[in-house]
Amino acid sequence: MPLFEGLGSGGEKTAVVIDLGAAYTKCGFAGETGPRFIIPSEIKHAGSPEAVRVVQYNINTEELYSILKEFVHLLYFRHLLVNPRRDRRVVIVESILCPSHFRETLSRVFFKHFEVPSVLFAPSHLMSVMTLGIQSALVMDCGYTETLVLPIYEGIPILSAWEALPMGGKAIHKELHSLLSEQCTLDTDSGPGLSLPTVISAIPEDVVEDIKVRTCFVSDLQRGMKIQEAKFNLDGSAERPAPPPDVEYPLDGRKILHIKGPIRDSVAEMLFEQDNEEKSIATLLLDTLVKCPIDTRKVLSENLVIIGGTSMLPGFLHRLLSEIRSLVEKPKYRDALATKSFRIHSPPAKPNCTAWLGGAIFGALQDILGSRSVSRDYYNQTGRIPDWCCLSTPLPDSVYEAGKTPPPLMKRAFSTEK
Repeated sequence: MPLFEGLGSGGEKTAVVIDLGAAYTKCGFAGETGPRFIIPSEIKHAGSPEAVRVVQYNINTEELYSILKEFVHLLYFRHLLVNPRRDRRVVIVESILCPSHFRETLSRVFFKHFEVPSVLFAPSHLMSVMTLGIQSALVMDCGYTETLVLPIYEGIPILSAWEALPMGGKAIHKELHSLLSEQCTLDTDSGPGLSLPTVISAIPEDVVEDIKVRTCFVSDLQRGMKIQEAKFNLDGSAERPAPPPDVEYPLDGRKILHIKGPIRDSVAEMLFEQDNEEKSIATLLLDTLVKCPIDTRKVLSENLVIIGGTSMLPGFLHRLLSEIRSLVEKPKYRDALATKSFRIHSPPAKPNCTAWLGGAIFGALQDILGSRSVSRDYYNQTGRIPDWCCLSTPLPDSVYEAGKTPPPLMKRAFSTEK
């Protein structure tokens, strides 16, 4: 066990695997079947009365460095209980859209402050495919801030075909909070049926998330289309389907929130509503397929992998597949896509932990991990870390750990060439 590292262990210490998400961070050890801890990606930072989000892109480098340093310290010494300096490599599962500024600051925290021996930045979409033992898949990550689709063909991310939309858990929370404030009432000691804004100014986001998880769901295609028609029909001629029952949610021991049924089945519809550019999370998959080389489309469409916490909403996968099969009949996609066969994989982990599990599998391959990790010595010499999407050409041997060179397969797996 990592708590007693060094006792009876004749081999190399297992790597630390960290999936730093916008809402939650998963951390644990390579070779295990699941993360040890899933914690909010936030920290009580000096000078701030409220918890500060760790994943921020619009703050200066020194402030970001201070926040990340405190958060990584929390991971190592409160949760993982291991010494970062004792020959324990680090695997960081990241999004392909992670800005270089954030990536470089995080590298400086690990190498300069915690002095880890090596770090590997692994793309989350590619790691998710590794959990299934397949080489090609169309991966959708529906997370907190955005939905990102990236095709992986024969272990190679096709970066020119990625599609993204700023729709995810954050957008649902904002819409749900607005609907709760406008339509729902509270029962308190002062009396029943009170307007929500008159009692509390705002519902904390963690409570809004809990309400979403416990009470909301995604409707099927026919019901969802009727809900959208009634929502956007200004003259009121479109009839809304019968709503689910109202539910009572206890905010605390003295306040009971009455959540109306129409909110429960309508709040997730925003993911499937097409905007002015005819974009929704379902069209992202089809638009990505159209961008892919024609000989890859059939394999990709038959190997859909859906990850991310937002995709865990009840009814999400069924609705997504129905939307795809409905949209593919439209001329825009029917003429461009020769395939109409779509199948979704079931990874051996919950959608919010699939990418972490892929990182844990990769981190358990000690020889390959050593050949792909960037060593502390190289970082101290150059002050930078190579971008994984630039590894299609060989890098100097000094990048990797002493005596290890990257095998051809892994050079290819992290390549951006088609």
